[in-house]
Amino acid sequence: MRKKVTIVCDGSSLGNGTKAPRAGASAILEYKGRQRILGEFLGSSTNQQAEIVAACLGLEALKEPCHVEVISDSQYVVKTMTGLFKRKANLDLWKRLDTAAKPHRIDWTWTRGHAGHPIQEKCDDAARLIAETGKVDQASIDRILEN
Repeated sequence: MRKKVTIVCDGSSLGNGTKAPRAGASAILEYKGRQRILGEFLGSSTNQQAEIVAACLGLEALKEPCHVEVISDSQYVVKTMTGLFKRKANLDLWKRLDTAAKPHRIDWTWTRGHAGHPIQEKCDDAARLIAETGKVDQASIDRILEN
């Protein structure tokens, strides 16, 4: 029987659509009431790219095939992964996500961003912090998770 894991993920691109965006991605994994937060700084990337990478981060952290609920505030990610949107751009990132998703049974769930989902709000805070600072400071994102 596969472990049941929940992954909440979010991406943030400050200056999205400008010449110099700064993007960060984060994912919070939950298994049996225990949580772990991960992040990645993407440099000059769009919000959509950061959202895809956030989902990758969570899935890539799993060490065995699991039954996963991936919760994202990105309709772009959820609808693409459920076949409702066609892939027209970011093909390298979709390939990365496909590879990360392949061993798992995944339920893709959309949640409205900034609507009071407590774990999603923490994930958003972490992604924004990573984008602002230009790095992943594990102690800082751990504090976001703990508060």
